[in-house]
Amino acid sequence: MNKVILMGRLTKDPDIKYTQSGKVVCSFTLAVNRPFLSKNGAREADFIPCVLWGKMAETAGNSFAKGHRVLVEGRLQIRSYDDDTGVRRWVTEIICSDFYFIEKKNQGYQSQQGQQDAYCSGMEDMGQEVPFDEEIPF
Repeated sequence: MNKVILMGRLTKDPDIKYTQSGKVVCSFTLAVNRPFLSKNGAREADFIPCVLWGKMAETAGNSFAKGHRVLVEGRLQIRSYDDDTGVRRWVTEIICSDFYFIEKKNQGYQSQQGQQDAYCSGMEDMGQEVPFDEEIPF
C-alpha cells in the first residue's frame, strides 16, 4: 500500500499549469514540521513537493496561498528523467488524491510559534484542554 498523509504550510503560492492535452496541474511545496527538535533545540521541517491534477488542481490553485496550512492525502511517486546535459535526475513527490483546509481562510499565517498551534485543527470550539494528571493508577 502506498498512502501518504501530510499536514504543513505552503512555502509559496501554488504553480498552476496546463498540459498540452489541456489537463490542469497544480504543484506546491509543503513545509512539514518534524516531530522532534534538533540537538540545538530548533524546530526542523521537511520541504515536500506535492502535485494535484484536474478539478482539485483548479480549486487548490484558486484557494491556496503562501503560509496556508493544509492536509493532503496521496501517494509517494519517485520518477526519473534525463536532463538537457544527459544526466539522470530523480524526482520524489506526493501525487495528491485529496486535500483539506486546516484553518479558516481569514486566519492566515501566524508567524509566532505559540499562535500557530492554538488553532491547528479547527476544533477550538470543542472544549478546553485538560491538564495531565500524574496520579493515573496504571
